[in-house]
Amino acid sequence: MATTADTASGAQSVRLTLWILLTVYVFNFIDRQIVNILAEPIARDLDLSDTQIGLMTGLAFALFYTVLGIPIARFADRPGTNRPRLIAVALGLWSAMTALCGLAQNFWQLLLARIGVGVGEAGCTPPAHSLISDIVPPEKRASALAFYSLGIPIGTLLGMIIGGTLADFVGWREAFVIVGLPGVMLAFVVWFVLKDPRRSDAAAILRAQNPAPALPLRQALAEVMGSRAFVLLLCAGSAAAFLSYGKTTWTTIFFQRTHDLTPGQVGLWFGLLGGVGGILGTWLGGYLADRFGAKNRRHVLSAPAIGMAVAVPLAIAAYHAPSWPMALALLFVPTVFNSLYYGPTYSAAQGLVPLRARAIAAAALLFFQNLIGLGLGPLFFGMLSDWLQPTYGADSVRYVLYGAAVLGLLPAFFFWRCSLHLDRELDQKG
Repeated sequence: MATTADTASGAQSVRLTLWILLTVYVFNFIDRQIVNILAEPIARDLDLSDTQIGLMTGLAFALFYTVLGIPIARFADRPGTNRPRLIAVALGLWSAMTALCGLAQNFWQLLLARIGVGVGEAGCTPPAHSLISDIVPPEKRASALAFYSLGIPIGTLLGMIIGGTLADFVGWREAFVIVGLPGVMLAFVVWFVLKDPRRSDAAAILRAQNPAPALPLRQALAEVMGSRAFVLLLCAGSAAAFLSYGKTTWTTIFFQRTHDLTPGQVGLWFGLLGGVGGILGTWLGGYLADRFGAKNRRHVLSAPAIGMAVAVPLAIAAYHAPSWPMALALLFVPTVFNSLYYGPTYSAAQGLVPLRARAIAAAALLFFQNLIGLGLGPLFFGMLSDWLQPTYGADSVRYVLYGAAVLGLLPAFFFWRCSLHLDRELDQKG
């Protein structure tokens, strides 16, 4: 009876941890993505070029986010680190900096505030992935990490809808303040409610009997990068993120410039489409990875590889559509297919490295995904739009998005190549 009660209590604790971490990740992406729907009114108010929009929405955030991710992950992998409290401090910092974005009076002040958001958010996902991987068994890891990754589409949906609505009714400055402050309060919940299993009495006794110090940074990175599958996964995830972040930023601007929608309209309709499609794709990706990956490990990444390839022609048709309702309808299926990779990618990353390098693995994946994806995606597409404007005018964004759609074949190829190595490498290191 006691064993049954302990098991039920443990399962309840795992569910509580997953739900709180999902909520934190939702706030993470609300604060990260709200700038996309606010970019056009900010650009008009502060007289920004498309290149400056790309710099503000991408590189300013991503550079510090990625650079700090590795040392923070290194700290999270230390046996004595309290990972929930690390996440709480990070949440409080990035939420406060989001609110400060609303006080910016020029481009450089806004850039510095966005850098502050990136510094805070660097302390979220590596310790969260490490924590989740400790509390769920390997056979359920893809589903658990996919559940956590639902924060991406949910946060993007809420950021679009809330940010666009607030921009229409109270202005972009007030939108930043209203969205940022609740995260500061949530940080206190995380601090006092979540527990780190490594700090339990039983875990402390076990560590004392069998000390397992964190791997030296060079050794941890060598373990991570020594996996051929992990390197291919980095390429796949980075290419997918480059296109995802770039397309999200410029699709919101595309609907405002090409189809004359307001930020509130784009936030509502594109936010709903991206949110519902992203939620469905993220859940489905984790489900398919666990179900078919149990029979053949190669199939952990089959859905992302196939989905991204199939999404290409549908995305091109969407950007070519003559009306915005048709464009939105056509974008739904590509959104689902392009979201299949979250859970399988992060699950595979955790299974390709030793236990003591899990946070470093998550940070390495996030480093490349965010530096290349979030840092360079919006910026590259913005520079390309500026270059095309003399020829195509306001339609330059449409042609940028055509190219982005075709490039979806690149991550599809890398996911397929990585899947060929999973039988040999996945979950083979203790």
